[in-house]
Amino acid sequence: MIVDIIAGVLSGILGAMGFGGGGILILYLTLYRNVPQLTSQGINLIFFIPSAVLALIFHTKNKIVDWKVAFRFILTSIPGLIVGYLIVKNINEEFISKIFAMILIIVGVKELLTKNQGK
Repeated sequence: MIVDIIAGVLSGILGAMGFGGGGILILYLTLYRNVPQLTSQGINLIFFIPSAVLALIFHTKNKIVDWKVAFRFILTSIPGLIVGYLIVKNINEEFISKIFAMILIIVGVKELLTKNQGK
């Protein structure tokens, strides 16, 4: 129970900071709680609604949200969401887990090899 709370809090903090807390949450749910991959992804999406709303409020208050760019990405992501859903519902869950793991590894290696740009 305490580990669940720690995983939830850590995922929320990292997600609000833009560090991909969803990756942490999905890994925790699939590896330590034996929750199926697609269920973990669904939990992750629901989990981050309040986190995303709060982060958006604070970032908007600090004037670091470019709404023109944000709306462009929101509108263009809708077709991608639909296509992604149609693909995922027809793919084996084990294959999806492997794709997720490969993406995490690639992103991790990229982060390790990329010089800090001072951002």
